[in-house]
Amino acid sequence: MGKPDADDPGLPDLPPEWGRVVVPDDASALAGEAARIRRELRGSAHDATPRAVPPLAMPLLVLLVAVVTAVTGLVAVTWSRSSRPTPQSTPAPYAPPPGLTGRPVPALDLVDDGQPVPLRGLVPAVIVLVDGCACAQEMAGTAAVAPPGVTVITIDADPAVHVPPPPAGTTVRALADPADALRTFLRLPARAGIATALLVDASGTLVKVVPEVRSTDDYQPELARLAG
Repeated sequence: MGKPDADDPGLPDLPPEWGRVVVPDDASALAGEAARIRRELRGSAHDATPRAVPPLAMPLLVLLVAVVTAVTGLVAVTWSRSSRPTPQSTPAPYAPPPGLTGRPVPALDLVDDGQPVPLRGLVPAVIVLVDGCACAQEMAGTAAVAPPGVTVITIDADPAVHVPPPPAGTTVRALADPADALRTFLRLPARAGIATALLVDASGTLVKVVPEVRSTDDYQPELARLAG
């Protein structure tokens, strides 16, 4: 059995607040106490160690911030562009090539409901090329002032455009030019909403080109002489 250390004259004095200390004869008797102290020390060391950060956490966080920033910028740019009004394009002015008038028109076939119609079999004629415009007023005016014997031809007219019946002796034909042969002859680009008129006499000669029809006054004098 152990005995109080106070009975052993070889030990130094211990603090009185420790109370009575007994040293066992067998050191194995202290094994339980030592194990308890080691557990307490391990617990203290675990609490004092800062929690480890997973090695991929920081790169993933940086990547997430970059993605959010990029998406936010893209949405802002897209919203800004979509909110801008779309500018309206203005058709480029057309000037007939020099020396075009006075030449014969091509010996081409226009199309009427799938059937070929020789252009030179319709002269004298005023030909109105329509680019997707509702030009009923212009075509009606042309038909009204065309003299007897002059054919009024509309090329690719909008089906929704209604042309009133022409005066007696005047023929109005709505035809198509699938090969764009007349445009090639005129070097005329497509211009949305604009009508261009060609005046062709009885010999098939191009008398006048009206790049943009605004009024029959632009070509009425030449139109009156076509049948002569």
